[in-house]
Amino acid sequence: MFIDEIRIHARAGHGGKGCVAFHREAFITKGGPSGGNGGRGGNVILQADHDLNNLIAQYYRPRLIAEDGESGMGKGMDGHAGKDLLIKVPCGTLVWRVGSEGARLEEAPSEDKEEAPPASLPVSTRSRPLLRHAGRERAMEIDLAADPAQPPGASGVGAKGELAADLTQHGQQFVLCKAGRGGLGNRNFATAARQTPRFAQPGEPGEEGDFLLELRIMADVGLVGYPNAGKSTLLTAISKARPKVASYPFTTLHPQIGIVEYPDFYRLTVCDVPGLIEGAHKNVGLGHEFLRHIQRCKVLVLLLDMAGVDGRQPWDDYNQLVNELGLYDPALLKRPRLIVANKMDETVAEENLKKFKRKVRKTQMLPMAAAFDEGVEHFKKTMRDLVARAVPGK
Repeated sequence: MFIDEIRIHARAGHGGKGCVAFHREAFITKGGPSGGNGGRGGNVILQADHDLNNLIAQYYRPRLIAEDGESGMGKGMDGHAGKDLLIKVPCGTLVWRVGSEGARLEEAPSEDKEEAPPASLPVSTRSRPLLRHAGRERAMEIDLAADPAQPPGASGVGAKGELAADLTQHGQQFVLCKAGRGGLGNRNFATAARQTPRFAQPGEPGEEGDFLLELRIMADVGLVGYPNAGKSTLLTAISKARPKVASYPFTTLHPQIGIVEYPDFYRLTVCDVPGLIEGAHKNVGLGHEFLRHIQRCKVLVLLLDMAGVDGRQPWDDYNQLVNELGLYDPALLKRPRLIVANKMDETVAEENLKKFKRKVRKTQMLPMAAAFDEGVEHFKKTMRDLVARAVPGK
């Protein structure tokens, strides 16, 4: 199971309570206060790890609760600190801070800068979309039809909340929730005027909140194309990845990762993105679920079915793919891209290639037949050169 987006609840450990105690020992009549301090709680820490490729661990463990600190004890003994909770996530994970709906309504500034009314139970009927609820001081009207609230994780600017971190490097850490400090014992409050303090501090609560973890795969090359264009077949030919290959559209339901190895031990990471269709930038056919995985790719490979097996014309597929990428993120059009004409073993592919060059001018094509390993070595060399130019120093 491939999980690339998951909502979690995290809570750091609470600090331990300070102790109220007095020293008791033979022949020492007035030992004085000896209450120890409470230990701090544990932090919730996220760490990027390149050995992981999805968020399935958080799918089975959506609540991340760190250990609380121990309370202080007598004889000046401080409590143990809680252990930090270290959670490993794949490189390329974005952390969004998701606030509750009620908190967002409270934080929103009002136009007349008046105090918000006290909360009360709303009253409505099924036929009336306008909710009215009244407090002791004033009444409010909320029109639900005016601005419907988007669920967490929906597309759009700000729909996922506030971006807290972007973990891209192996070993990079981010403190998701900070732990609460431990309370001071009564020995810390003894003065000349107050020699027997009978109070201590409680521990501070740890930070708590809801977060959305979103994975955007970090690959060198992204394979983009329509369904049944041969992306999974090409990934099988250039790497040891074995994605499911079939003759029906949308055989690939989630991104597949392959490692391309060269004789000099150079490696490239290739991401096979599921097929895109018209309207993918509007999230048609789960377009956003697939398009976000190519935002970090250094080179884009547009794979075209030059034989037109599914009744589509290759030049129409090319124009539509470029249009969808530009509408989703204009920065994708500035990435180096390689256009590959696949399925050249078919009889009509040669004629379609000539028509493609007449209709789409000044575009370099790389003909190949991935199913028969024709042109694969030339494709691997070209792909390596493009990545080397895209990343200086490699």
